[in-house]
Amino acid sequence: MNKPALLITIDTEGDNLWQSPNRIMTKNTYFLPRFQQLCEKYQFKPTWLTNYEMIKNPAYIEFSRHIIRQNSGEIGMHLHAYNNPPLYDLTGDDKRYQPYLIEYPEEIMRNKIIYITHLLEDTLQIKIQSHRAGRWAFNVKYAQMLIEQGYKVDCSVTPRVNWQHTMGHPQREGGTNYQDFPDDSYFIDENNISKSGNSTLLEVPVTIQYKHTSLINQLQSTYYRLQGQKYNPTTHWFRPIRGNLKKMIDVVKTSMKNGRDYVEFMMHSSELMPGGSPTFKNKYDIEVLYNNLEQLFSWLQRYTISMTLSEYYSKNIKFYPKNQT
Repeated sequence: MNKPALLITIDTEGDNLWQSPNRIMTKNTYFLPRFQQLCEKYQFKPTWLTNYEMIKNPAYIEFSRHIIRQNSGEIGMHLHAYNNPPLYDLTGDDKRYQPYLIEYPEEIMRNKIIYITHLLEDTLQIKIQSHRAGRWAFNVKYAQMLIEQGYKVDCSVTPRVNWQHTMGHPQREGGTNYQDFPDDSYFIDENNISKSGNSTLLEVPVTIQYKHTSLINQLQSTYYRLQGQKYNPTTHWFRPIRGNLKKMIDVVKTSMKNGRDYVEFMMHSSELMPGGSPTFKNKYDIEVLYNNLEQLFSWLQRYTISMTLSEYYSKNIKFYPKNQT
């Protein structure tokens, strides 16, 4: 039986953006080589989805160029609209509210995508092909703009997760609701990103499973509905938090049992630095993280084959709808 692809994706961004800092720092750059070296130890190839402040850091530029020279990973694009040029004051305090790109005027959306794409490509002298939306906010217009710029792969969809209660602009409707989206890869319908279609953009959703069985979720949904409330089922992600090594392995096992041909791991670059996130607050937390990653990667090496997002796209292009005629 063919082994599923292992897709390691890193949202490569400034330090502890959860705190909405007024000045964004990029000290986590100096903690990235350790993770890259761990990946190389197991012949894994991560995709570093890179945002504006990181590609302006000379140390990160050299880190990226080394990966490109060695073909030991991929550099993709990650866009946080509130500090990605051209700047546009949407809320009066965008650094505080961190509005979603999809909340900006369409012309501003397009210009921000073009700016970061050209900045990455001109700096690194490569074609950028993979992307993840900042704060998981994605819609039809965003997808169409990525297609215009020649992107091949997006990994913004978080199946089973509803971000509508996570606000960007305080007077808007929150993030994207992915509860009814597929949990397997598909070439999207550019007029309905929750459906497969004939576009050239391959959607590769993050690997996420429900915590409870379908029966329990259905019973709880019924209970909440009778109370006049909406039920949002609890999920487990294929991403590290403190003490979740077994849960991550269980998520992968469930995905493989369900016949998925890939599993997608994600984390943030700042989570690799002590104090760079709310999750890993000190050196001890980082050492525990790496101990868990060693165990996880050792297990994954037996059951998966590592690929970058673009390599996974190349594997799946034969399934592109227009190739079926």
